[in-house]
Amino acid sequence: MTIGSVRVRPQPRLKRPARGSLGVAILLSAIMLLLATPLFGQQEYVTRYDAYVGYSYLNSSNISLVEHGVQAQFGVRPWTWLSIGADYTHASGDLTLTPNLLLPSIQQTLGAQLGQLAAAGYLPAGYSLVVPASSTTQTFTLGPQLAYRHFTHLTLFFRPTAGGIHEVATPHAGDPISAGIVAQLAPTGKKSDTTIFYGFGGGFDVLLTNHFAIRTQADLVRDHLFNDLLTDARWTVRFSIGPAFNFGKNIVK
Repeated sequence: MTIGSVRVRPQPRLKRPARGSLGVAILLSAIMLLLATPLFGQQEYVTRYDAYVGYSYLNSSNISLVEHGVQAQFGVRPWTWLSIGADYTHASGDLTLTPNLLLPSIQQTLGAQLGQLAAAGYLPAGYSLVVPASSTTQTFTLGPQLAYRHFTHLTLFFRPTAGGIHEVATPHAGDPISAGIVAQLAPTGKKSDTTIFYGFGGGFDVLLTNHFAIRTQADLVRDHLFNDLLTDARWTVRFSIGPAFNFGKNIVK
């Protein structure tokens, strides 16, 4: 891509079909493995409530965002096949910003500025504008979840996913040129935004007892954070694994 009179080498984007491949591959492989085991038999004990806390992994491949953190959930089961619950995720990591991710108007402004620097001899040969940043993301969801309990020690579930996402990004300029650009785009030294997201997800619980399980789950969601800077919305994969606790009375009729 040419910005002004300077050729800026954009960083290659990951292909969209590969987004979140780690979490999705783990989830699908585990489901296939568990379905191949002798778990048949209707569940006869299903508690009214469940709670979960575990490791969380977030990935937005188009901005090279990778974050690790914690996910927590609480659910109420009106019926054995339906839960209503809330979900919270907090994760931190890193992302990478390149000119091709920015709005066209911002790209044009940067092109003019870099062109002036090049004309004055202040731009190194082959200069590539890349700004790494650290980030912290929080997500909040509330909604239904459908459960399939045909197996004695395995519960499969599926859910629509919708909620809010809040992210704080702190860019780390590596040279005086990128430092000047960062000062324009994020004068306070960091950038934060909150918006809605939507998607779908699912997973499974391996039931070790009536009151304890190991949960594996993933969601694919879409949002457009920082739409005053970034030209495209993004897909994000949320993957999580950890212990789930079931409590309350048995609701199986």
